[in-house]
Amino acid sequence: MSVIVLEEISLGFGKKTLFDRLALRVAQTDRIGLIGPNGSGKTSLLRIIAGEQAPDSGNLRVSRGTRLGYLAQELELSTEQSLKDFVRASVPGRAELETALSAADQEMNALRKSARNDAAEIETAQLDLGERISNLHERLAHYDMQYSDHEMLRILAGLGFRTSDHDRSLVELSGGWRMRAVLASLLFQQPDLLLLDEPTNHLDMPTVAWFADFLKRYRKAFILICHDREFLNEQIERVVSFEPEAVRQYSGNYQTYLAQRAEEQVILENKAKNIQREREQAERFIARFRAQATKARAVQSRIKALQRMESVETYQTRRSMRFCFPPSERSGQDVLTLNEVSKRYGDNVVLDKLNLTVYRGEKIGIIGVNGAGKTTLLKMMAGEIEPDSGELRLGYNVTAGYYAQHHSETLERNATVFDQVAGQNPDAGITRVRTILGSFLFSGDDVDKKVSALSGGERSRVALARLLIKPGNLLLMDEPTNHLDLESSESLAESLTTYDGTLIFVSHNRSLMRRLAEKIWNVAERGVETYPGTLDEYLDSCRRRRNQGEQEPKSTPPQPRPAAPASADFPQHRERKASRAADKERKRLEALLREQRRRRLEPLEKQLGEIETAIAGLEELQRQRSELLADPGVYADKERSARLIRCYKEDKEKLDQLNDRWEKIQTELERSRS
Repeated sequence: MSVIVLEEISLGFGKKTLFDRLALRVAQTDRIGLIGPNGSGKTSLLRIIAGEQAPDSGNLRVSRGTRLGYLAQELELSTEQSLKDFVRASVPGRAELETALSAADQEMNALRKSARNDAAEIETAQLDLGERISNLHERLAHYDMQYSDHEMLRILAGLGFRTSDHDRSLVELSGGWRMRAVLASLLFQQPDLLLLDEPTNHLDMPTVAWFADFLKRYRKAFILICHDREFLNEQIERVVSFEPEAVRQYSGNYQTYLAQRAEEQVILENKAKNIQREREQAERFIARFRAQATKARAVQSRIKALQRMESVETYQTRRSMRFCFPPSERSGQDVLTLNEVSKRYGDNVVLDKLNLTVYRGEKIGIIGVNGAGKTTLLKMMAGEIEPDSGELRLGYNVTAGYYAQHHSETLERNATVFDQVAGQNPDAGITRVRTILGSFLFSGDDVDKKVSALSGGERSRVALARLLIKPGNLLLMDEPTNHLDLESSESLAESLTTYDGTLIFVSHNRSLMRRLAEKIWNVAERGVETYPGTLDEYLDSCRRRRNQGEQEPKSTPPQPRPAAPASADFPQHRERKASRAADKERKRLEALLREQRRRRLEPLEKQLGEIETAIAGLEELQRQRSELLADPGVYADKERSARLIRCYKEDKEKLDQLNDRWEKIQTELERSRS
């Protein structure tokens, strides 16, 4: 049964069509991922489903009684309610029941104080009112069983809220924590269809892991937009993709979608090549036999076949962010040293007496819960803020580049895209600036746009372009994939593998962390625990320590990097291994089919080539003989003219036979290629 049905939905802005006559059905347990570049229409589609935006045409049908829950990227929330009251009151129907119960209680109190003398009438009214109050209490009890405070507190804890946050007003919370509050209310409501627009953007890695587990257990439908490849692969079973040619739908997760899309592209390209080859062969046949009366029927047949041939359009190549870091200057061995560094905000000590050393070429991933001090640590290393005590020292010949999480704060809103990037490195020429902007999808008049007119994803690309124009040999990046679409996030990860300097980055994106981090810093309890290994090795170490009942240390001294655990220990490794095996098997079958096809076609193509060579030779001889026989002087030598006529007739028969053979082999070849 479908909870919603979209029929022939169309939407456009100005001259741009986002989607045209889109049809989509969402069943009761569908797990759908929306993918596509920024600006392709993913958020607009969620807004239409949520009823916050009207389509240009088409119908949206929602099954009776279906409850929707929508988590938008941008939230406007200014309620004075406490966190607990906000989440509890979000359950549909509770507020109405509580209002009805309060009114019934007041009515009962008024009835008891009534001065009327008709005791029987009062007693009857009290009985009726008591029954109504009892019914309301029963319905509220049912609500409390289905939406218990225990479940609410479990969700709040899973999303990172402390007990002390429960009675805080929502207006006191930052934007990221308000988003978590709204997410908590949606998870508590358990709507029939969850609409989630980049829900992991403001979540730290432990919270992402909890949220992933929650969604895996969720037995109702959801539609998800997310730039984290691994999160998508874990959660979705169907892909709705905004492609250049149209909105397409695929079964399976994101990895399966990529394989299906690539296979479709190969099939279309091969089909287009085959049709072009058949077209050329038909045209050759028509040109060769057009003048021969005996081949008139065959020529007409080929002309009609040529007119019926379909045209095959291969998929358009979507522009994507592509760039490569230039070689960086060599720094000293010790790139960055923190000695007894501390930082506090008022009475809140965030980081206390840190002692850390960063060595040349290290790729360090910083993890930890929100509020632990990850961004504060990165800002101190970038020189954006000063430590309250201790010393932070850059090594010899170190130049740092910093990408802020809230990059919009670092951009001048009234400046153009070109000026923002060119101003970062005045020595770079116009050509280099435009080349870099082109690799970040800014070309033509786009470079003259003002920053204030850009989307969040476009501003992210401007900030990355500023970094690339003068990256330095130490890169400090705070949540670099926020606001980027999935394809751009993947491209960024690929590009960062080309960086030969030292990289320190904060990210909740597990795909990025697993791909880049060779060392982990876990910021917790005012300190930093260091682990000389990958994220998976670190998490495995934490699991083993918990199982053994060991206390996780605040920090660990440098130690030899442990051997990586077997890939089979981790689901994502098993998934990659299975994907590689499936890809290997697919390639093996394709190679086998190509070899079988080659063995079948090669002899025919060879015969066809030999016949065409023989035909060309005989046709040239016949042309020469025709010229001689047209000369009256040839007939003066009867023996010579008789020989010429005899040879002309014999070769004409040979040409007819060769043409018949050519036609038969050509037909067989066409059948074999189809």
